[in-house]
Amino acid sequence: MKMKKLPIGVSDFKDMVTGNYYYVDKTLFIKEVIDSGDKILLVPRPRRFGKTLNISMLKYFYDCCPSTWDPDPDAQPPAPISAKEPHSYKHLFDSLAISGAGREYTDKMGKYPVIFLSFKDIKELDWETCSRKIKKLIRLEYARHGYLLESKKLMPFELDYFQQILELKGDRDDYENSLGSLLIFLSRYYNKRAVILIDEYDALVHAGYHYGYYDDIINFIRNFLGGGLKDTDQYLEKGVVTGIMRIAKESIFSGFNNPGVYTLLSSKFSDCFGFTEEEVKTMLEDYQVSHMYDQVQLWYNGYRFGGKVIYNPWSILNFLNSKEKELMPYWLNTSDNQIVETLLTSGGKELKEELEQLIRGEAIEKVIDESIILNNISYREDLLWSFLLMGGYLKQTAKRRDPASGKFFYTLSIPNEEVKTTYAAIIDNYFSTRIENKQLEIMLNALIAGDIKLFEKMLKMIVLAVFSYHDFGGEPEKVYHALVAGLLIWISNTHEIKSNRESGYGRYDIMIIPKNATQTGYVIEFKSVDKDDNETVESAIETALAQIEEKKYETELVERGIKHIKKLAIAFSGKEVFVKVNPGHPGIL
Repeated sequence: MKMKKLPIGVSDFKDMVTGNYYYVDKTLFIKEVIDSGDKILLVPRPRRFGKTLNISMLKYFYDCCPSTWDPDPDAQPPAPISAKEPHSYKHLFDSLAISGAGREYTDKMGKYPVIFLSFKDIKELDWETCSRKIKKLIRLEYARHGYLLESKKLMPFELDYFQQILELKGDRDDYENSLGSLLIFLSRYYNKRAVILIDEYDALVHAGYHYGYYDDIINFIRNFLGGGLKDTDQYLEKGVVTGIMRIAKESIFSGFNNPGVYTLLSSKFSDCFGFTEEEVKTMLEDYQVSHMYDQVQLWYNGYRFGGKVIYNPWSILNFLNSKEKELMPYWLNTSDNQIVETLLTSGGKELKEELEQLIRGEAIEKVIDESIILNNISYREDLLWSFLLMGGYLKQTAKRRDPASGKFFYTLSIPNEEVKTTYAAIIDNYFSTRIENKQLEIMLNALIAGDIKLFEKMLKMIVLAVFSYHDFGGEPEKVYHALVAGLLIWISNTHEIKSNRESGYGRYDIMIIPKNATQTGYVIEFKSVDKDDNETVESAIETALAQIEEKKYETELVERGIKHIKKLAIAFSGKEVFVKVNPGHPGIL
């Protein structure tokens, strides 16, 4: 049997249904939207989880407008067309789940004028270019409803305003008011309330944050959305907004009429975005690769939306589409992770330790704030975990309420192997922009081979490179955590890396445990030379070695059956670094 085409990059619902693509039926999302008592819904989900396709589906379901929409924002607006007869895309839904949901739903097909805008492709480097792209996008939606110019429903000054938008001659206020104005025009023309659908509203905000025009875009999007979704009950049937996360109410949603916000922590819409386990199993069977389910589960499973297990649809589709059915980080390659990288590599000691825990496959527990002010993330590390969760870089597996504070604490971990490679890539990029990967490889190979002199030489070069880049001055802990991160990524296939863990009578800094018990294990203790106490490099080294012996840090290695153990002291004095190995005793190198 010839299989249907896989819809790689297809985000228009009409194209999906009419183009003979394999479609996982999500049309009951429409039922949930209609059943919701919320006039306005905000449904954030990570990128590439089907938000644009679902919003497009709502457009075709509700829309009674004749369509002249051209998705190219640089295209000239089409000539106005007649709208004498209501338009319907009912045929698109004939064989899908929503068609059997009941008359109270199917009777709403093709009965409402729709405003549809997607900001997913506007990621400009400066506010001027961003503003120009926004204006062109708004112009296209006005052009789609160009028939209003032929009607007698618009007053002369409204016709002039409409024409200004089409000709890109409006001022900033005109475009900020454009959503609310078009809502009123459509409601008056059709003598019914209209539907507003906004896709990826926060793509603009993320670009503004990253490229330095955050305040400009926040002010614009607040006024733009407010014009259409605030105090518009008489004109608005339903408003649905998607994005990656909820930008805090005081930033954008101030004054809205109590929008219903359903993040991935909510049970509502939990299976409407992404693929469920059952859907993935069916797809693997259909494409005759069901024998790879366990591997697919390891690589792409792990997300939890409202308690349901969800797979990344982009990754599943690309895996099935690959010639050799390769398990690769497809999601990682769809976007740069600059914001995530900046946040993770600029944080303090505690954040680095928690990042190490996550990479080791362990979990951490954090309070999650579902509303985020991006400008606050750079100095509030607690918000970083909310950002990573909502963005798909973490998953939540459990939650508890603290009786004292009333806050909810969520257990967080890395979702799957694909996302783990994202963290590896971030760490790799962190090193590659400061030192040559070859240097790091030589250093780590020297350590594993027991060549401590070469290890010390390479470590000195790397510390000089990292110090000069960041001007850490007196913060050797950052070099230590960078080293741990490097170890975790580059030798994790052959060695287990632990840091700040209990063994014997204390907590060591780093332990390197070979998976092959015949190889050498390492205990490493770091010591910063305290010049205020007249400490010397030599005394710092001896203190670190004595601490390893006194606390018996090698206990865990011995219990693991490792017979060859090296104990290293690494002392920092400014930009200088020194390494010494314990001469050992019988059974210990």
